[in-house]
Amino acid sequence: MDPILTIVAGATILTVIGIMSGGTFLLRIATRGLPFNGLQKSFFRAGHAHAGVLVILGLVSLLLVSAVGVPMPWQWASVGVLASALLIPGGFFLSVLGRDPQRPGRAIALLWGGVVVLAASLLAVGIGVIVAGVSALS
Repeated sequence: MDPILTIVAGATILTVIGIMSGGTFLLRIATRGLPFNGLQKSFFRAGHAHAGVLVILGLVSLLLVSAVGVPMPWQWASVGVLASALLIPGGFFLSVLGRDPQRPGRAIALLWGGVVVLAASLLAVGIGVIVAGVSALS
């Protein structure tokens, strides 16, 4: 694996500490009845869940493209999956900040931007892995 991508993978592992603290925040909301409305609670839950799943998907993508020998420029597509692990949860969390929001704010654009980045990155990773597999057959 490229040394820079190795550093990215290690830094990503460290972000799981932040995801863990988000879990304790959700636990405090549930057990102590902190003053958040239903929209905020739903978006906080969704942001937390997406963060965890997308970090795992990004790390698996990073390891997979490296393991099967996807050419180096294409391996960077897996970093896009990891970027979506910041953008999508960021959209969930930041769009409902404030006192009793009734609908998501402008920061919801981060979520939709993250969805585009995720789709493009997964397309590139998937095609790269398939091409590497087909090349290995011949």
